[in-house]
Amino acid sequence: MMFQQRIHKALEHRKALGLERTVDISERESQAVMSRKAQRCINFSSNDYLGLAQDASLIQAWQTGLDIYGCGSGASPMVTGYSPAHAKLEKQLCEWLGYPSAVLFNSGFSANQALIFSLLEKGDAVFQDKLNHASLIEAGMLSPATMLRFKHNDLSDLSNKLQNGMKEQTNGQSTLVVTEGVFSMDGDRPDLKAMSELCKKNKAWFAVDDAHGFGVLGDTGQGSCHSAGIKPQILIVTFGKAAGISGAAILCDHETANYLSQFARHFVYSTAMPPAQAHALSHSISMIQTQFWRREKLAELNAEYQHGLKHCLGYVETDTPIKPFICGDSQSAMSLSEALKADGLWVSAIRPPTVPQNKARLRITLSANHSLIQVKKLTSAISKNVMDFRNHEG
Repeated sequence: MMFQQRIHKALEHRKALGLERTVDISERESQAVMSRKAQRCINFSSNDYLGLAQDASLIQAWQTGLDIYGCGSGASPMVTGYSPAHAKLEKQLCEWLGYPSAVLFNSGFSANQALIFSLLEKGDAVFQDKLNHASLIEAGMLSPATMLRFKHNDLSDLSNKLQNGMKEQTNGQSTLVVTEGVFSMDGDRPDLKAMSELCKKNKAWFAVDDAHGFGVLGDTGQGSCHSAGIKPQILIVTFGKAAGISGAAILCDHETANYLSQFARHFVYSTAMPPAQAHALSHSISMIQTQFWRREKLAELNAEYQHGLKHCLGYVETDTPIKPFICGDSQSAMSLSEALKADGLWVSAIRPPTVPQNKARLRITLSANHSLIQVKKLTSAISKNVMDFRNHEG
């Protein structure tokens, strides 16, 4: 009974705050159009930045992988779950991103947690950007290390915290700094080069989760670190965004990769990703490397979005496909989201605790599958509805 009471109380409290979330069935009618609850909308809430998730050649690659390898891996990588398809994908990632080794995981969440749980010990220190993904923050909090959070993209605050932390260190303690290449809710980017230099100065390891930069940034989509001209000790890339599928990899040196394969429980005790999926991911990586037009299309859509909304209250400029439109309170974000859905535009409202209080927003994402006409429709609808809301309040 106590569990039921606790569950009921928590759900009612969240509902009263207007923060209740729902899981609804979505069906894709085309690469940029979806239907949900019998409502047909242009989808501006997907992380499919390059438009690969429904690409015909990628679908065919997965089907070919199924013909070769069957459906599942059947075991963990350390037993019999590691196939030639996994080995090929790892080698491809290493050659492209410039690392000696890669370790595959089933999700970015598990890769992040595996890294922090296995790498850190009592007495170590981990410094994280305040807006890092929940998988990183949660792992830091639950690890035996001391975690300190520095102000978002604030090098001065990180420097001060590192210097204070170094004074308190004794022999045998290690320091890890973790940030994201592109932040998922704000679409902004840290100064990775300056942060890398700061880590070197303080003899700290540097880890970058590039879930939202991988495939999108750089001339061939190598991501945030390559674009910034740095090579952190640890690079995490995920395949559920620009690569159009799912899964993740940690890029590192040989010894660190061996250490993770020995001690990372998310790797050792999880069934390996299906080899057919690894086969399809190899094809996806090749598409990212060679199909430059997808990134060029994103740049064109970004310019159109900026042109349409740069003078609108709530607009935030970014150079990534993630476009936060700040509404303030949760109800305003929900109201604008519902108004856009009525116009045939699916844009999700993001509310606390995912984002800070009074920073509720629309999280708009652009995809290479969108057309200029669709983006113009979005910016016009946002401008009109924001103006209508203002007039109503006035």
